[in-house]
Amino acid sequence: MQKERKFQRRTNRKGEDIAALAFLAPGIVGILLFFLFPFADTVRRSFYDARGRNFIGFEGYASVLDNSAFRLAAGNTARFIAICIPLLFLTSLIVALVVRAVRPHGKMLKTTYLLPMAVPVASIVLLWQVLFHQRGLMNTALSSLGAEPIDFMGSSAAFWVLVLTYLWKNSGYNMILWLAGLDGIRETLYEAARIDGANSWQCFRDVTLPGLLPTVGLVSILSLLNSFKVFREAYLVAGAYPHDSIYMLQHLFNNWFQNLDISRLCAAAVLLCGALLTIILLLQRIFVTRD
Repeated sequence: MQKERKFQRRTNRKGEDIAALAFLAPGIVGILLFFLFPFADTVRRSFYDARGRNFIGFEGYASVLDNSAFRLAAGNTARFIAICIPLLFLTSLIVALVVRAVRPHGKMLKTTYLLPMAVPVASIVLLWQVLFHQRGLMNTALSSLGAEPIDFMGSSAAFWVLVLTYLWKNSGYNMILWLAGLDGIRETLYEAARIDGANSWQCFRDVTLPGLLPTVGLVSILSLLNSFKVFREAYLVAGAYPHDSIYMLQHLFNNWFQNLDISRLCAAAVLLCGALLTIILLLQRIFVTRD
């Protein structure tokens, strides 16, 4: 009887494994065809010339690292990420705490902060032009106050316009992630802390923040990836060659692609992928896999 039961269990497990593979197969095939195989070809092309015939080794990588446009774009991208992600963390977490504190009216606040996600990129570009054009609303207001107009998109102010756009666009999305993390913290922990005499700040420091550590990792990774999507607005407003302060890696890749500089483009893409993968694995090790 025991042998029959073991055989039946093994048969059932094999059937479950086959069913699971059948359900996963379309997704796995899609990932292989549209992500892994093209990326493997990108890595291969980074070691060949633009036509993909002559092997050049690491010359493409050396050419990328020595390129002044690449250094400018990489520096701007790193600066943008270093400024935007901490600001986004702070603003979205504060908004999530406020929404959670006023729960009877929280649904209205959630909807309000999520509205920017529903705004099409073309509408955002139109809003930028209305607000920050040389004859836009911002310069009209400055002129009425007796101040000199500012060329927002043609000066270093363009960087801060891009930062504000990123914060406005992504704060609502991160707020939802923080709310999910806050809802995952057991209320009994707060009750025990209050019984021990902890005040609101001590509850936040000793209960809320430790409970949010896994959410910090998730929010960090998604914020990092979303920071590369701001290129759409910058490109539509300022074109392929904007002011130096907002010339990002995406601008550089787009221009190299238009010029068919495939070798350098592939090498730069591999370098960027390696940097992002390293950061994501580090964040996962620090936050996501931490109990």
